[in-house]
Amino acid sequence: MGQPESGAHREAGQPDRSPDLPPDLPPGQRLQRGWPVTHYGPVPKFKPDRWEFRVFGATADGDKRCWNHEEFSALPFSTVVADLHCVTKFSMLGAEWGGVPARTILELAPPAPHVTHVMVWAEYGYSANMRLADFASDRTIFATHKDGELLTAEHGFPLRLVVPHLYAWKGPKWVRGVEYMAADRRGFWEERGYHNLGDPWTEQRYSYQEEPGDGPEL
Repeated sequence: MGQPESGAHREAGQPDRSPDLPPDLPPGQRLQRGWPVTHYGPVPKFKPDRWEFRVFGATADGDKRCWNHEEFSALPFSTVVADLHCVTKFSMLGAEWGGVPARTILELAPPAPHVTHVMVWAEYGYSANMRLADFASDRTIFATHKDGELLTAEHGFPLRLVVPHLYAWKGPKWVRGVEYMAADRRGFWEERGYHNLGDPWTEQRYSYQEEPGDGPEL
């Protein structure tokens, strides 16, 4: 899998930006130097002997698939150069994320044909939902590294999801598994007033902005 061009490029139909904004900066965002720590709740303590990554729900064969930390770390490693856009309005551009592509997980543990969405689960029951197509993007990655260095605990070690074309809350820190779903269901922040889809290029920040069909009723 090749290394894409830096940045989360605008897709067709996305709105034009002000000429004063840096390249690849969505509307309403500001360029961030460095990487602020933002999360809800405490930083979990990593216990490698108890850590497990699970894929469950509507799998193709009806069974769940599990990897312990050693097994997950042995999966094929890839890198993606991509931006991180936080709903709090900062954007970090051109980071290199290293880890396991989401497409690798889909190949090793295929979803059933009727699956339309996934729920990504993390420590303390945190969750984030997204369309299967967003999860299956070739730029979506379960990151273990940033810019060649292991993630710190505050930034999601041992595993965080990065979905460059969505707001960063859609990529949880401290990921523990993926649930395949035949219908959409809101995750942690989506139940608390954040937009169900989370596209930074159209500023889908809050649920009151949702159009019919954007997500389940609150």
